[in-house]
Amino acid sequence: MTVTDPALCALAQGWCALSLLHGKIEAHLERALQTGHGLSAREYSLLDVLSRQHDGVGGHLQMKQVADSVALSQSATTRLVTRLEDRGLLSRYLCPTDRRGIYTDVTDAGLELLQAARPAHDTALRAALAETAQDVRLEPLVRALQSLPIRVAAAA
Repeated sequence: MTVTDPALCALAQGWCALSLLHGKIEAHLERALQTGHGLSAREYSLLDVLSRQHDGVGGHLQMKQVADSVALSQSATTRLVTRLEDRGLLSRYLCPTDRRGIYTDVTDAGLELLQAARPAHDTALRAALAETAQDVRLEPLVRALQSLPIRVAAAA
């Protein structure tokens, strides 16, 4: 029989709980967004991230930054952007100062869909957190999430 490091066991259990919490929240969001708005949770996240960009020099995210913010690989992010672009929710254009750079903007239709979907997203998130907080394994993580400081982006 192998003796396992207790600290490593605790980390593994914590990681499993975090993964379980993420899966439960994402499933709630997925159902609410697909049913009401025809969006996946990833599509919603991408629209949300891109809608928070500001205009001006340095005001747009590079695709690597977008990929990091939605926790996808660059290739998966590119495929997601292409799907949303095909639906008329995003547009892409070359960076005016670096022709290798490509910027992505949310179209008016994308902003309208995001605004319409936001209440469903927020309601599903609250419901998922309330439900998962009933699980003793997940309650500490839910409490930690709820205690995170709110950061409001400064106006550009």
